[in-house]
Amino acid sequence: MTDLFDPLLSLKEGHWFKLICGASFQHLPAVRSLTLAYTLAGADCIDVAADPAVIGAAREALQAAAYLGANARQRGFSYQGTPLLMVSLNDGEDPHFRKAEFDPTKCPSECSRPCESICPAQAITFNSIKYNFNGVLSDKCYGCGRCLPVCPYDRINAVSYTTSVGVIAPLILKTGVDAVEIHTTVGRLAEFKKLWQTIVPYIGHLKLVAISCPNGEGMIDYLHDLYDAIAPLNCVNIWQTDGRSMSGDIGSGTTLATVKLGAKVLRAKIPGYVQLAGGTNNYTVPKLRAMGLLKELTRSKSQVMGENSVISHTSARLGTETSVAGVAYGSYARKLLSSVLEELEEKEVNNSSVKVTARLEEEPKLLWQAVSLADSLVSQLKSEILSPS
Repeated sequence: MTDLFDPLLSLKEGHWFKLICGASFQHLPAVRSLTLAYTLAGADCIDVAADPAVIGAAREALQAAAYLGANARQRGFSYQGTPLLMVSLNDGEDPHFRKAEFDPTKCPSECSRPCESICPAQAITFNSIKYNFNGVLSDKCYGCGRCLPVCPYDRINAVSYTTSVGVIAPLILKTGVDAVEIHTTVGRLAEFKKLWQTIVPYIGHLKLVAISCPNGEGMIDYLHDLYDAIAPLNCVNIWQTDGRSMSGDIGSGTTLATVKLGAKVLRAKIPGYVQLAGGTNNYTVPKLRAMGLLKELTRSKSQVMGENSVISHTSARLGTETSVAGVAYGSYARKLLSSVLEELEEKEVNNSSVKVTARLEEEPKLLWQAVSLADSLVSQLKSEILSPS
């Protein structure tokens, strides 16, 4: 690992990559494997649920990545050092902070169970030998809501929750969290300010604050109000433009909403960086490039690695008026590695009658397969700064 690496430089240079594990996703083996693979591929930030167990799994993966980092670089991957660890919080009801729920004993026997087949997280199961369980596997559910409209008997509910104020200090001070992301919606300024006041005493422990807000009438005015509420801010700030939440794995068209929203926020020139999310996938970077919304940098890799990349918070938060600083990937990034995660999970089940968690780094073939898949996405942004020399 190089001591020169600072993920915040990626924001300044326009090649920031964030992995979204999911604000409600609590499947520890998957969080650990996703964090490890995307870190070795060069991610700048890992965003996880505000859950001590989930944070612990991510931190274990970051430690494993540090050990494997030199090997990853020798294989040509973009790993440079430890990314920022972020947790997501919310100031009110939000689709990212919910779980599906239903009573499987009340499901009619003749039901074709479309909920099971449509679930992208494989969080709904019936008559499974692997899980010996019927219903929603809560730790795997990340709240996409696709099961809700397909139930022919309207038996599935969405159970929402709001981040407990009492968890913020321990998360920031005791678990090594570097950044927080606040999910809010137009019209919730009072709720946002209340949550913000609980964060302020610990802001000195953070390197970055991100605010995620979906599009809506009055959004730009609301973002200006939010900036007034957090200023002055002695760390970096990001505006996350949430186009179509948790939809990137559906198809190419989902990315258009977030690209348009990103351009809208850029035009508003609110202090801070603009980062896309919601519907992001393999088509996002090509779309940004076609619209001229990415910085085009062509320095060599040796130049990048050889200079002092530690930047001040003051310069970092100035942002840019004409291009996005980076992209966050959630459902698409997880789907990209789903085959590897499923194979790893099968090893966990089959290796012993006593269930022992299979760790990705203990399966070299699967590990580098996963990193290669992750790299196919990360490199789209990282290649923006690297010339062939």
